[in-house]
Amino acid sequence: MQGTVDGFSYGAVTPVVAYVMACLGGALGLRCVVRSVHTAGSWKPGWPALGAASIGCGIWTMHFIGMVGFRVEETRMRYDVPLTVLSLVVAIVVVAIGVFAVGYRGVSRATLGIAGTITGLGVAAMHYMGMAAIELNGTFQYNPVTVALSVLIAIAAATAALWAAVSIRGFLPSLGASLVMGLAVSAMHYTGMAAVDVHLHTGTDMVYTGESPTSLLLPMMTGPGIFLIVAAAVVMFDPLLVMGDMENGPSSSARRQQVTVSGLSEGPAPLPGDSLFQPSPGANGRPQGPQGRTDSPGAYEW
Repeated sequence: MQGTVDGFSYGAVTPVVAYVMACLGGALGLRCVVRSVHTAGSWKPGWPALGAASIGCGIWTMHFIGMVGFRVEETRMRYDVPLTVLSLVVAIVVVAIGVFAVGYRGVSRATLGIAGTITGLGVAAMHYMGMAAIELNGTFQYNPVTVALSVLIAIAAATAALWAAVSIRGFLPSLGASLVMGLAVSAMHYTGMAAVDVHLHTGTDMVYTGESPTSLLLPMMTGPGIFLIVAAAVVMFDPLLVMGDMENGPSSSARRQQVTVSGLSEGPAPLPGDSLFQPSPGANGRPQGPQGRTDSPGAYEW
């Protein structure tokens, strides 16, 4: 017996809120990675780590907000807690792998392709792990073609996100990139949901061992939601990000206050092969910044 699946039981509310959360996580992640370019010392890896956690939480929260609107009319549903939590860990870890891969090995096509593929497969794994956490009086059946399409969308979205994280500078371009990222993540989710059919078990009583959607998902999303708010506060109150366009040229720098920061320089996106975390040597053998200028103590503008 086929179950009647409804992925939009609350109308447009859950898709819209899910999209907003995906965009928020993407925007925070992009700004954190941009911030890492302008940070020296032991704190440098902390910004991409915060960015990876923000993007991962945004993707995970987007998925489960979407799942709040998912119903099978003929049966109740519950969620397995450990598997649901594990899906959050997977989302954060795979994004971190991609961010640090392009950060330490540069933004060459090979590195970007490998990192994007690993991250995209991890995001898809998070999605289907979250689906596997659902317990109901039946089994899920998937259309393999649609599943493959969702995985391809996840890989494309992850690759684009990693490219944007290390290539796009300026607040408004980052905001636009986060909107596209949110759309891509949402497309992956709902494409994966379109692959689902439910085959109900007739004449059996299901013993539920997990938690119901409302009792589990809403409280669990409070933690990642609070994290995203705290991350937003950290980003917005960081003096190098308040201005947003800290990478722009003389027209914007003329109205900024100069502060002395040793060993830093500003500039556009790294060239292919550049690393976010290790400056490449200049012509005189000294480290240089992303613009090709030799780093030395001096005035850094924000």
